[in-house]
Order: sequence, then C-alpha cells, then structure tokens
Amino acid sequence: MKHLYFVRHGLSEMNKQGIFSGRTETSLVQEGIDQAHKAGIKARDHGIQCIVSSPMHRAKDTAAIIAQEINLPSEDIIHNDLFIERGFGVLEGTTYIPDIDFDTIEGAEDTDAIIIRAEQGLAYLRSLPFDTILVVGHGAIGRALRHAIDPEIPFKGSEKFDNASITKLI
Repeated sequence: MKHLYFVRHGLSEMNKQGIFSGRTETSLVQEGIDQAHKAGIKARDHGIQCIVSSPMHRAKDTAAIIAQEINLPSEDIIHNDLFIERGFGVLEGTTYIPDIDFDTIEGAEDTDAIIIRAEQGLAYLRSLPFDTILVVGHGAIGRALRHAIDPEIPFKGSEKFDNASITKLI
C-alpha cells in the first residue's frame, strides 16, 4: 500500500439529532447521501483501487455510493469489523457532549483498545495487494488510524473528521 485515504461516513440520522451513535445502527439522511456522492466524485482523482469499509450501515452505504461514483463494483467492497465505530458504552443514544474522556465511561471502548484495533487494521490494509486504498469508517477509528500511522499525532484532542470528508493518511 502506497496511498491510504480515509472517509468518515456521511451525515446520519443520529448525527443530525446530536446523539452519540457508537455501535448503534443509524441510517444516512439525504444530506449524508449527497455528501457521499460528492466524496465519490472527489475520489475519482485519487486512483482508488480498493474500498475497505466498516460493516455498519452508515459506513457501508457511504462506501457503496463512493464505489458507484468511481466505477468500482459494490460487491468488491471489503467489509471489516476492525473499522467499526468506537463503542460509547452507556452514552450510546444520549445527547452528544464534546471532549468526553471515554476511558471513564462505563462500557465504552477505551483508548488503548481502539488504538490496538487501528494498528491491527493498518496491518490488514498493508497486507492487501493494492497500492491505493480508501477506508470508509467512523470518526474515532479514523483518528486512531491517523495515530497508528504517526504516533506524534495524538489520538485524544486531534482534529476531527467532517462527515464524508476525504483525508489522505499515507
């Protein structure tokens, strides 16, 4: 793998409502669908050979739209649990509060665990026979991947990913 791009899923119903979704399934709203189409159009310039996606609906649907825009058959999308969203524990389904320390939240996936998962995800991506890969996932796993690639970039407090934004990680 020579190039790695990351896209956070398009705007979901729970994002729009300002609710922690975590591992709760939630659908894209029309704005999120439109965002995914725009991301796909932008992705045409990057020579994407493979899309790896979280299997969660909001990421899967975003990945399928991007694949359509870059003429990649949707059946070629690889879904991998390593790229699911962080579990938010007892906060799932509650109103979003910025800058929470999830290491203190009952039932939430702790920081060490998500970073280890990102490192495993990165090793998996490097094992694939493609030069240019796009991962479609969620905010926390995107930040963890960025940290796994460059430990100088902190996981906590690092820049967040906008919905359906394309970020070059490698």
